[in-house]
Amino acid sequence: MRRGKTRNDRNRRAGIAGFTLIEALVATVLMGVILAALASITSQWLPNWNRGIARAQRAELVNIALDRLVADLGASEFITPNRDSKTPLFDGTEFSVTLTRSALGPNTRPGLEVVRIAEVKDGSGQLLTRSTRPFTPSETDARSLRQSDFSNPVVLLRSPYQVSFAYAGRDGLWKNIWQNESLLPTAVRLTVRDATSGRTLTISTTALVHIELPACASAKSKDDCIGLPGGDSAPPDNNPALTNSNKQRT
Repeated sequence: MRRGKTRNDRNRRAGIAGFTLIEALVATVLMGVILAALASITSQWLPNWNRGIARAQRAELVNIALDRLVADLGASEFITPNRDSKTPLFDGTEFSVTLTRSALGPNTRPGLEVVRIAEVKDGSGQLLTRSTRPFTPSETDARSLRQSDFSNPVVLLRSPYQVSFAYAGRDGLWKNIWQNESLLPTAVRLTVRDATSGRTLTISTTALVHIELPACASAKSKDDCIGLPGGDSAPPDNNPALTNSNKQRT
């Protein structure tokens, strides 16, 4: 009886056995084909995804840099280097700007600071940096400050992007240099280019300077107002630079 029962158990186990060797091989081959197809699709899709992510990150960095530049230029103040000077502390070239504005930052003391935005060379290419120094009345002018010891450099843009500046006064005419002028520019145009292709990016913008005239509240007469011949302290309403900038924004 026990032998018969053992045989029946063996037959029953043989009837419910798992996959055969051929079935296992076929399943393995099918799994390999599916994994190879997924790997091929991923290898074609992943580089495009990485390029898209990198492009979006670069665009975001350019936007942040332009916001910082527009904020600095818009906050420029009519500050003369010393009491005897009649021109504001502002020096603008095609690839650099030196200006005076209220101190900005969590660890800065209240007061004024001189901001220098300029291109510098690095091992990886051109860098657009922002550096600052406290403002102190001195005998120097804005052009000599370019050799001064600025601190706290911050990289705003890296290659291949390049920013050039153009300046417009109350006459609305754009020029690449703004030096030794009696007034601040009314607007500063920021042109962003791809240095590798030379293509101008549509993200280029214009910054409006909020204070272009000196403060004349304490002047005894109109002629005492610094930088304004004839004491004309009211800017004209039909400013071409402002009109063109408003058209660009709309």
